[in-house]
Amino acid sequence: MTTTTAAAPKSVGYRAVFAVREFRYVFAAHVLSILGEVVAAIALTVLVYEQTASPLLSALSFGVGLLPYVLGGVLLSEVADRYPARRVLVTCDLFAAVCIAAMVLPGMPVVALLLLRFLAGVVSPVFAGTRAATLSDILGEGDRFVLGRSVIRLTAQSAQLVGFALGGVLAAFSPRGTLLFTVAGLLGSALVLRLGTRRRPARSAADGSRAGSGAVVASLAAARGLLADRRIRALMVFLWVPPTFVVAPEALAAAYADELGLSAVGLGLMLCGMPVGALVSEALAGSLLGPRGRARIVLPVGVLATVPAIGYAAHPSFAWALPLLVLTGFGISYSLGLDQWFIAAVPTELRGRAMTLQTAGLMTFQGLGMAGAGAVAEWLPVHVAIAAIGITGTVCSALAAVAVVRTRPKGRPKGETGLTTI
Repeated sequence: MTTTTAAAPKSVGYRAVFAVREFRYVFAAHVLSILGEVVAAIALTVLVYEQTASPLLSALSFGVGLLPYVLGGVLLSEVADRYPARRVLVTCDLFAAVCIAAMVLPGMPVVALLLLRFLAGVVSPVFAGTRAATLSDILGEGDRFVLGRSVIRLTAQSAQLVGFALGGVLAAFSPRGTLLFTVAGLLGSALVLRLGTRRRPARSAADGSRAGSGAVVASLAAARGLLADRRIRALMVFLWVPPTFVVAPEALAAAYADELGLSAVGLGLMLCGMPVGALVSEALAGSLLGPRGRARIVLPVGVLATVPAIGYAAHPSFAWALPLLVLTGFGISYSLGLDQWFIAAVPTELRGRAMTLQTAGLMTFQGLGMAGAGAVAEWLPVHVAIAAIGITGTVCSALAAVAVVRTRPKGRPKGETGLTTI
């Protein structure tokens, strides 16, 4: 039996992605919603601190936005494929807008504020998973899909830089008023998605018997089925493991800045390091590398993403710590090629659920990584803790990469396009 090697497809470039009218609407909606979410995080933190003067509760207002990801991602993933994507996206935006608007009401107790933040976060993985699956409908399954996902990530990184600055300025005047900015962003996102995207049928037939708890059971069954597939499980794990450890230098940036005696300005610059590295690396990989090139860097970049953290063992000064953070941010570029492998491995009718589960796992593991980094730093000096986490992350990422290699589809040469093989 002979095997024909397909020619490697050419990279279409970011311009071709924005040439698709429907994607431009998705992008515009993403800008509105992500800026609103970042601003809300700042405003809620300030609001909670004003009412309680508690650093713990103020910090918890950040974490409570990540906690629902595992709940919504595992229990509600069925929604992403059972209902038309546009309806799901618009409904999620409107639900989150109602939750944030309720926070603005005078006299709202802190417990209620945190509960509303939690409820708004429950639909976040459903929204993200549905949007990711819809991109494959809008852009196709080839290079445009990969670059479309890249644009979404680049926008999120940019929003961190812009949103934190904007949120800090607005929240200094009125935290509750700042939350109205978030409500406006979510409502604008819902409107843009409703008017700018096509109505597409659900990927899987909506079964009336799957209402209520039935949908939850179906979501759990879908999650088990996806994770039971060796290839899909290996790709998901490799999507989750490096970011789990990569977040350590950022999570401990405040403690390390204090260890160095830096001012708030120095801390702010350190926190910009990883987003800047992520923006530059992903933009370069998306612009300069074709599908084959991006496939070739997946494994080495993913495994080496946590290596810069090991440099903290030398207790670097600010002048060296900042470049290490930028280099750590460069690790995000491994996800471009991995996105295409993932979409190729998942059946079309399960893509919404798979993307929802992938997003939920990513956010959950990053949250656990932040918490774990803090726990390690309770026992070790901060710079030693970061270095130890970097070593552990490199080993774990290498093991995850081995699993990806072992589940490589058979019958295709290794040097093929890299879209479905390694």
